[in-house]
Amino acid sequence: MDIRTGFFYLFSAILLFASFRVITARNPVYAALFLVLAFFQAAAVWLLLRAEFLAITLVLVYVGAVMVLFLFVVMMLDINVDALRAGFWKHFPLAGTIGVAIALEMAAVLMGGFRMGEEPRSVPLPAAVPGAAQFSNTRELGKLLYSQYLYPLEIAAVILLVAIVTAIALTLRKRKDSKHTNPSEQVRVRASDRLQIIKLPPTLAAQPQGAATEKQA
Repeated sequence: MDIRTGFFYLFSAILLFASFRVITARNPVYAALFLVLAFFQAAAVWLLLRAEFLAITLVLVYVGAVMVLFLFVVMMLDINVDALRAGFWKHFPLAGTIGVAIALEMAAVLMGGFRMGEEPRSVPLPAAVPGAAQFSNTRELGKLLYSQYLYPLEIAAVILLVAIVTAIALTLRKRKDSKHTNPSEQVRVRASDRLQIIKLPPTLAAQPQGAATEKQA
């Protein structure tokens, strides 16, 4: 067993442990942190497979953006864990049956890829591949995405944009305590709306104090 195989088994073992802790941790913050650890181990496995672009994308997008935002939301919200686990044992038989079925299917698929009774042969990589220094996985992936898969990529981008706008529209709530102005009303404003002239009767001159006393008498 070479060093690459040893690192593969190490990262895979940590990945399986972190994935198991994601679904068994009682604290949602710990579950999110274990999920971050699982993403890092998956990125390390992709680096061993020479998929550098996928590994960097996983770290930047999922760990750097999605999971950080999810962790902040979990920490800011007051989640009642007991209420979430109220019906855990009620649905455990169904969830356990589905989990066992998925595990058996994955085992059947994986075992079908190995030849029984034969030792696995390791194919040595060539020491020097012509043009390997000029080859870039990111460049080739970009050429493939923006040439052969251009329309599916644009459709996925539009779907993500619609999802972002929908999430903002569903979570937007008007606050009564916030003081804001409507730009459309500011544009349509007229001078009569800003200034109102009121006609008042002319004021009378004040009478002398002595004359007012004689008049009252």
